[in-house]
Amino acid sequence: MRSLPLFHRIAGKPVIVLGEGEAAEAKRRLVERAGGVAVIESAEARLAFVAHDDPALGEPEAARLRARGLLVNVVDRPELCDFTTPSLVDRDPVLVAVGTDGTSAGLAKHLRLRIEAWLPATLGQLAEALYAARGALRARWPGAAERRRALDAALEEGGPLDPLAENAAERIEAWLAASGTASGVERVRIVLTSDDPEDLTLREARWLGRADVLLHEADVPPDILNRARADAVRRELPWDGGAPGGLVVELVRAR
Repeated sequence: MRSLPLFHRIAGKPVIVLGEGEAAEAKRRLVERAGGVAVIESAEARLAFVAHDDPALGEPEAARLRARGLLVNVVDRPELCDFTTPSLVDRDPVLVAVGTDGTSAGLAKHLRLRIEAWLPATLGQLAEALYAARGALRARWPGAAERRRALDAALEEGGPLDPLAENAAERIEAWLAASGTASGVERVRIVLTSDDPEDLTLREARWLGRADVLLHEADVPPDILNRARADAVRRELPWDGGAPGGLVVELVRAR
């Protein structure tokens, strides 16, 4: 991963946009769509877009703004950018960002179009409904780990709150009423026959994505370990520290 993906809140805040023409107008629309205020100068701005028609102006403008402490994006000049703008799938408040680190905007666009077709228009309503149900979720599952496991089971493919199903938000109340207690500990083992994470089965990839604890042999490749959540606890095998809670995934190599 070459960049750290972040969502920057700019609602009501100034963002510098320099330049004229289609590229500059596109950046102004992007800023305004996110609730920001596109300006040509501001002492309070922290982000800046440089979109001059004359490419020779990009580098000196970027240097001037960067010297003031701003993060700068220069259109069509990834080597001059502190950040890049991804292609966005908007299901407010759900945003899916597809980036290529500035290497191919066309590829990002077509990936975004594919994802657009998969995600229902009601996905944002599900996010809002889950936010509104936080109190009920905490009351039903007081522990953070058991709450996460209950949500994982509900949101997985075919689950009662499957995010790719239409109108999943309308089923939250019924799901809460019908749900039992989240299971305490589940332990699974993945035996790796390859160093390539693409060789993981769909089930193994889902286990990694949901793992609360990752127990792994020392020589398991980082590319496979990185398929797990960044906040999953990682411990090297052999592990004698007791039985941690939640979903425990063991990664071992085939011998």
